[in-house]
Amino acid sequence: MHANKKILLVEDNEDMRENTAEILQLAQYKVITAANGKEGIEMAESENPDLIICDIMMPVLDGYGVLHMLSKNESTSSIPFIFLTAKAERSDLRKGMEMGADDYLTKPFDDIELLNAVESRLKKAELLKKDFANNIYGLNDFLKDAKGIETLKKLSEEGEIRIYRKKEEVYKENNYPKGVYFLNKGKVKTHKLNDFGKDLITGLYKEGDFFGYIPLFDEGKYSESATVMEDSELCLIPKDDFFSLVYKNAEVSKKFIKILSNNLREKEEQLVKLAYNSVRKKVADALVALYDRYKKEEDRETNFTITISREDLANLAGIATESTIRTLSDLKDEKLIDINVSKIIILNYEKLRKIQN
Repeated sequence: MHANKKILLVEDNEDMRENTAEILQLAQYKVITAANGKEGIEMAESENPDLIICDIMMPVLDGYGVLHMLSKNESTSSIPFIFLTAKAERSDLRKGMEMGADDYLTKPFDDIELLNAVESRLKKAELLKKDFANNIYGLNDFLKDAKGIETLKKLSEEGEIRIYRKKEEVYKENNYPKGVYFLNKGKVKTHKLNDFGKDLITGLYKEGDFFGYIPLFDEGKYSESATVMEDSELCLIPKDDFFSLVYKNAEVSKKFIKILSNNLREKEEQLVKLAYNSVRKKVADALVALYDRYKKEEDRETNFTITISREDLANLAGIATESTIRTLSDLKDEKLIDINVSKIIILNYEKLRKIQN
């Protein structure tokens, strides 16, 4: 089960080193050992282990020094790191966690404590290795996994849930953010006025999504407004709690940087489409975007139906409401969609997706 997982154990006490290694080997982990911090750093760099267990109090180089050196090296900075300490003093533990350690075990510990800590850290590391789409929704997928890795889910569950009514504003463009919003239930759009007073929808969010986080990183103001599209439940997670997730885990930070840097490319592509696509193509793309965002896996065999105002659809497509209404009528005549008052039923997703300019 664990035969392919390699653990580096850095411990200067021979008996402790041998006993701990034996427990891990019996659990089918591959174990390599180092007798001091200097040797541990060398082995971490050459062996590329899946996890490191390191004693704090060691001669030559202590555990803090080992963690500090490994965190500076890109090839070792994201390896899960568990401290072993004979001291249960809170200050020592806090120092280790603030430096970026993932967990700690206080000696003496039993077999179950050790194996549970190791398995937990390896599982969380696997979640972080998942690839996510390089766009704004990819960040949402990442956050949904990340909240299970750290405490974000707990924070969103413990936070106060506020009910927002349809068309109620969550935050306004040019206001300063107080934290990150978690959408517990409902639908939310982010939107922005252009120089001509035309509202453009810049993002769509569904149950389980986080939004409103980008201005936190540059300490700026919201560049867009957020409004609920239907009655929704939202929780505001304070920015200090959000940053505790981002900054205390090197792998989390790297994924944020990668995904956020790709958001610019997505926005550029959106602007190109708005500038050069035909009205027909823009409406089709807007319907495809709604399908991709809100179609649930369990409903894949049924026709997708969404309630959306013609104005919101026009704002998503970036065209006039009148043009949107005419195009919807054409698409209905072609049996690509059906219309029932404010509801739009997508009958042929593939043909909509393949519509050309």
